[in-house]
Amino acid sequence: MDMRKLVGRNFARLRAESGWSQEKVAERANVSQQYISDLENGKRNPTIETLYAIAQAFGVSHVELVKPDGQDD
Repeated sequence: MDMRKLVGRNFARLRAESGWSQEKVAERANVSQQYISDLENGKRNPTIETLYAIAQAFGVSHVELVKPDGQDD
């Protein structure tokens, strides 16, 4: 399982559910928009601190970003 892709898919799902732009998430999580784009596209390997900050921005547990989604990589 490619964890970067899994986190990216979970992030994209949460962002779609919230209706937020990448810019809004970046601002709320205190990271750059480019970082958010790379994360969503599975190109970043986020730290635990970054996962936590992004989860907090969405108001969910950090577990939501790493839980299996049933897709194989």
